[in-house]
Amino acid sequence: MQRLLSVFTVGIVIALFAFAPLLAQAAGLDYYIGVLTRIMIFGVVASSLNFILGYGGMVSFGHAVFFGLGAYTTAIASFHGITNAWLIWLLAAAVSGLCGWAMGAIALRTRAVYFIMITMALAQLFYYFFVGFRYYGGDDGLQITARPVIGLGLDISSDKGFYLVVLAWLVAVHVLLARLKTSRFCLALNAIRENERRAQAIGYSVRQYKLVAFVIAAMLAGVAGSLMGMHNLFVSPKLLHWSQSGILLVMVALGGVGYFYGGILGALVFLSLEEVLSTHFEYWQIYVGLVLLLMVMVAPQGLGSLATMAKALKGKTLPQGEQHGA
Repeated sequence: MQRLLSVFTVGIVIALFAFAPLLAQAAGLDYYIGVLTRIMIFGVVASSLNFILGYGGMVSFGHAVFFGLGAYTTAIASFHGITNAWLIWLLAAAVSGLCGWAMGAIALRTRAVYFIMITMALAQLFYYFFVGFRYYGGDDGLQITARPVIGLGLDISSDKGFYLVVLAWLVAVHVLLARLKTSRFCLALNAIRENERRAQAIGYSVRQYKLVAFVIAAMLAGVAGSLMGMHNLFVSPKLLHWSQSGILLVMVALGGVGYFYGGILGALVFLSLEEVLSTHFEYWQIYVGLVLLLMVMVAPQGLGSLATMAKALKGKTLPQGEQHGA
């Protein structure tokens, strides 16, 4: 019954998101279609980071590099005349996945703070590579002349059409993550996160499991980056910078590390705060910092933990698997 209720709730939320462009147009607030599109794209990339952080305990400070690579793959494909959106998404996932495999193969030789530092260092190599790559714009970035063609009778040249495609990607990614959550692969990954040495002792190939998770997260972030490139019709090396990875980590921490909807919840709250505060204050980051400080005091495990805390206060038994991937 509870599962049916959850599915029904998710269906209502998706329906509300699907009708949001119509409501925005009716109210003369077309601008917010773009804001919601950006929130959903960051929801995808933050969820991919939450996957390796919540399940595998991997604190990557270089996750934005896959986001940026997906965006640059889209821009470079467009630069060379490729207009098929499906092919571009495939290329973005492949390029990001390949780089994720290379970065993971190096970074996963280390642990803890060394893993954080080496992912950040490798990501900065990619950042400075694109800064110096003048053929594709260098630090000036690269324009995308038009959104690619998706076919199937859909037109993503309009913001409304593109919004619906991004919503479809958001749902598809979370369906994939939901399937992964109950798989033996993720159960093994959970065991590795809890006690790596014990998992290794009972026969798990720790490094291989973590590497596969790292590549999956990189591919999802690459697709999100491709969507961001199509949304902005412009890419720049800033997308790969380590500070972008820091923002993604803040989103995940805000939403709740290991909570299934932690990534999208964190993206929704963080970008909404940015949207509201930046219109009133020049140094809006100070107020975001205060909100984060308040959240740490009230709900140190993120906003996703509030429902769990409410149930605990009522003395109810917590449902199994609510945390870390529920």
